[in-house]
Amino acid sequence: MIESFLFLQAEGPNPAFMNIIFIALIFGVFYFFMIRPQSKRQKEQRNFITELEKGDEIVTAGGIIGKINKIEDDVITLDVGNKTFIRVSRSVVSKDMTDGLNKSE
Repeated sequence: MIESFLFLQAEGPNPAFMNIIFIALIFGVFYFFMIRPQSKRQKEQRNFITELEKGDEIVTAGGIIGKINKIEDDVITLDVGNKTFIRVSRSVVSKDMTDGLNKSE
């Protein structure tokens, strides 16, 4: 009886402890492959929006291409051609689409 008890103890680590390690590894994978890259993209988008200046050509999330004519707090006035101006919120400016526009030129 004592030999079988010692044999059971020598089998390996506690299965509950292995489950905790497995769950921690899953959270680690989620963090490094999903949460961290998304927060990095959000930070880049925020920096891009704060660095906008008059004369920059941008693309909105809706696909409108225009040149910045005036910036007032959270409102940007775009010149979309032939002296046509529209006002958009800063939050609709898309960094990814603007970078794509600049690469194609």
